[in-house]
Amino acid sequence: MRKILVSVLLAAAALYANCALALDSSGTPVVVTPLVSRTTTASGQPITLPQKNVQVLVSTFDIAVGATLPVHRHPFPRYAYVEAGTLKVTNVETGNSNTYKTGDFIIEMIGQWHQATNIGDGPVKLLVIDQVEEGAKNTELRQ
Repeated sequence: MRKILVSVLLAAAALYANCALALDSSGTPVVVTPLVSRTTTASGQPITLPQKNVQVLVSTFDIAVGATLPVHRHPFPRYAYVEAGTLKVTNVETGNSNTYKTGDFIIEMIGQWHQATNIGDGPVKLLVIDQVEEGAKNTELRQ
């Protein structure tokens, strides 16, 4: 019996370590589940932020089935949450690819040429967050 109790307590502690419990102002529980913690981009670069007048841009992307984005790069950090679909991102400089699916979080490569293709059977929906120097764009197309 004691071994079972210890096992249950250890399992509960492990679960609690993965989910933070907070309370709203009325005392109702709010569950906070960490999704990702990284210090590098998808290609292993350290994440560096703009050095002056940081502006946060938030947008959504809807990428049709079979669509391939043009080869491009980002001079500043870009983060994306995959709300739906399957997206393959290829670093055209190295040939390395990563595939992301619903629920994945992407920390895009900075300053490296890449492109993305919807390889799923439905549209890809992304919530995208950019951190740029104020007034700057975060996508450069390769000519």
